[in-house]
Amino acid sequence: MSTFTSEPGTRLGGRYRLEDRISASGGWSAWKAIDETLARAVTVLTFAAGFPRIHEVVTAARAASRLTDARLAQVFDVEENWDQAYVVMEWVAGDSLHDMVAGGALPPGESAEIIAEGAEALASAHAAGIAHLCLTPDSLRWTQGGGVKVVGLGIDAALSGTVAEDPALADAQGLGRLLYAALTGCWPAGDWRGLPPAPLTADGRPCSPRQVLAGIPAAVDEITCQVLFQDGRAADPPLTSPAALADALARVIPAPLAPPPAPPGPYTDPGWIGQDGGPYYQFTTEPAGRPGRPGPGSPGGPARRSAHGGGGRTPVVLGIAALLGVLLLGFGAWALIHHSSPPPVSQHHTRHSASSTPSTLAVLTPVSAHGFDALSTPSADPGNENDQQAQFAIDSNPATYWNTQYYLGSPVFGGTKTGTGLILDMGKQVRLASVTVTFGSVPGADVQVELGNNNTRAPATLSTFTTVAIASNVSGSYTFTVHSQATGRYVLVWFTRLPPESASTQSRFEARIYSIVVRGSS
Repeated sequence: MSTFTSEPGTRLGGRYRLEDRISASGGWSAWKAIDETLARAVTVLTFAAGFPRIHEVVTAARAASRLTDARLAQVFDVEENWDQAYVVMEWVAGDSLHDMVAGGALPPGESAEIIAEGAEALASAHAAGIAHLCLTPDSLRWTQGGGVKVVGLGIDAALSGTVAEDPALADAQGLGRLLYAALTGCWPAGDWRGLPPAPLTADGRPCSPRQVLAGIPAAVDEITCQVLFQDGRAADPPLTSPAALADALARVIPAPLAPPPAPPGPYTDPGWIGQDGGPYYQFTTEPAGRPGRPGPGSPGGPARRSAHGGGGRTPVVLGIAALLGVLLLGFGAWALIHHSSPPPVSQHHTRHSASSTPSTLAVLTPVSAHGFDALSTPSADPGNENDQQAQFAIDSNPATYWNTQYYLGSPVFGGTKTGTGLILDMGKQVRLASVTVTFGSVPGADVQVELGNNNTRAPATLSTFTTVAIASNVSGSYTFTVHSQATGRYVLVWFTRLPPESASTQSRFEARIYSIVVRGSS
């Protein structure tokens, strides 16, 4: 079909103004639009009259909207009215994997990290019963905030009518194709929008990555074949799910997983995909790492983040020069030399002292964590700030988090009190150098880091704490650098203002903490 129900300037739901149609295919159309209520760019899907899969697309979008992994592109709104159905999604800016490999293969370490992080994100989706099924080099993006985003989860398959008998296997092999493309710059499944097809062996199967390009470590080559071709041995069986692929890659890049990516930055006018039935996500016409637009890992670009492990710990940048040196010496093994670097933050830069940086200081492990609601009135269940979830902030799992209770009407706790927080018992007296906290992706939190020796949940306790760091409007991963010489057993992350519960609401307020990493000395 070529006649769509909407045109530029149309307002859907009284708030989404369609601006440019960026893609159209088979009865659906994708638009760049502006959410006039929140003044942000969004992607909107609309449908031609009689499009046969509206119900499937809407069902997939609603399922995807329930997921909380920040590496999965969000679904904001859905309308199933047959005459004017639409889906509103996050506008994902940044370089797609297709952009990144347009000029050739990526370094093996970077390739493994990117795909491992994508595999982690899809594993969390599969745990909730949702699969992608239509992975392409445009499905994985390196965002402006410095992290991986998977786009089109479930929705792309519903648009195209794609189904799979084994969704986990389908997505595992889809990730295998992306890994192959990253390692070789070739596409192992025929032609795909400008990527050269992979060379074939005598029996018609794509050559292994090491047969295409020199310098690819044997371990990464074997993992690619295990997942893409379902090759395997007794000790190393085929990889049949995104989770299995993520675990396999973690064994060859044994480094902590970076926090979920920060939300996209302010909208700027990009290049657009033509109306040829291609993907409906933003892309840039200049490939990653080219002059004027640094790519991941290049000077001036975002530092590459690790792809597997505990959440919120300091991300690392692969020592590519060291890797090449080892390969040239002919050891035949892949040595990934990691150098610590500050974690990516959203729009607020990490503050470090000139004399020392958090990456060089010892990590101090908390004994326990508790919600610390010291200001509630007796009728409001004093002391209970979701205490049962507090351990999720220190469990090294990037998919779990502690959150405050939600408050209505005002970011200052609905007018009920002036603060609340999460308290860590360090088990001993400590002096802090830094505290890195991975908050939720929605900005708006005002936070103080306090240090003290009393964990009694009472207003008087707060006066015994020393404020050692303060930040405003934080989100994503934020490092508080501490210059105070104060010591104490308890570290308190104290909120004085909460962010909105989600980017689409201004009436409910709630803060989240995915992880806390404390550095200093005993």
